[in-house]
Amino acid sequence: MKRVAVVGAGILGLAHAVMAARRGASVTVFERSPRASGASVRNFGMIWPVGQAAGKMRAMAMRSARLWREFLTEMGLPFRDTGSMHVVYRDDEAEVAREFAEIGPARGYNAEWMSPQQVLERSPVVPEGLLGGIYSPDEITVDPRLILGSSPELIQARWPVEFRFSTAVTSVPAGYDQVFVCSGDDFETLFPQHWAASGINRVKLQMMRTAPQPAAFHLGPALAAGLTLRFYPAFRICSTLPRLVHRIVEETPEYEKWGIHVMASETADGAITIGDSHEYGLSVDVFNKSEIDHLILGYLHGFLRLPQPEIAQQWQGVYARHPEADYLVMNPQPGVRVISAAGGKGMTLSWALAEESVNEVGL
Repeated sequence: MKRVAVVGAGILGLAHAVMAARRGASVTVFERSPRASGASVRNFGMIWPVGQAAGKMRAMAMRSARLWREFLTEMGLPFRDTGSMHVVYRDDEAEVAREFAEIGPARGYNAEWMSPQQVLERSPVVPEGLLGGIYSPDEITVDPRLILGSSPELIQARWPVEFRFSTAVTSVPAGYDQVFVCSGDDFETLFPQHWAASGINRVKLQMMRTAPQPAAFHLGPALAAGLTLRFYPAFRICSTLPRLVHRIVEETPEYEKWGIHVMASETADGAITIGDSHEYGLSVDVFNKSEIDHLILGYLHGFLRLPQPEIAQQWQGVYARHPEADYLVMNPQPGVRVISAAGGKGMTLSWALAEESVNEVGL
């Protein structure tokens, strides 16, 4: 039996551990914190194939979503298999959405244009001014804190995987046939020279969460709106997109300044997660900006009015991003593979990236 070490117990590390164990390896997962506390628990919990670029990234996202469903079902963990809805309220947004629904299926997207009435049948969005929306059935939502908190115990009970929390790894663990380093935005501990030469960067985002909504309220599909159409690479296939981007930059430069696009997802207990923004730089500002939260909430209220809109929690997340590559793989020495920089796609791509890793190292 091969011995495998995984550095990092975020979702990418968990996926690598499970994939390696399924191939018959004995796995040890090292995590410097008492529990996963990085970007994997500070996000929407959205597995988001609809946003990925056509071709390889879309295919990887769809594969990853299937693997997510298999894992969650096998572990008995909750998830919302409700798809996604992009709602539009401006003419230029509707042009992009309609074009994407028209040309997207030929490029592998399950995108369907919906009339205002069809949108309202699925989503409790603001009806005034609603022009329609794009529905996709492919997206699922998990509660990342619940999944990352529950999974280690469940994984250990099913496979030969040992978790060593509160254990910082400052050099490559000895005695293992293969080491996977899934350390998120920690560029300073292992292989700092390789990280420095890679061109990697950090991205800080601000997010919020309400208390659980009344039992009768359900968000339905995970929600996005017009700003998101200019954020995800999937929509770059649309010839109508530049006009929308130009209008956003000219009309609301503050959204462009802070990289804001507004989405909402529902947790297992009915709370609504809201975000987000994007600030880039290796040195992350540890202080949140109230201006950003106000901008996010102001935009959200234009398309979603919650029964209980009060914010219960606010936080920031930080993830790794490469300016050119969709994700980063480094092999700094024999038997060591570093995987990072999924650039906000970590939840979506995690299982496919882990599968790619175990295949390429021959497990």
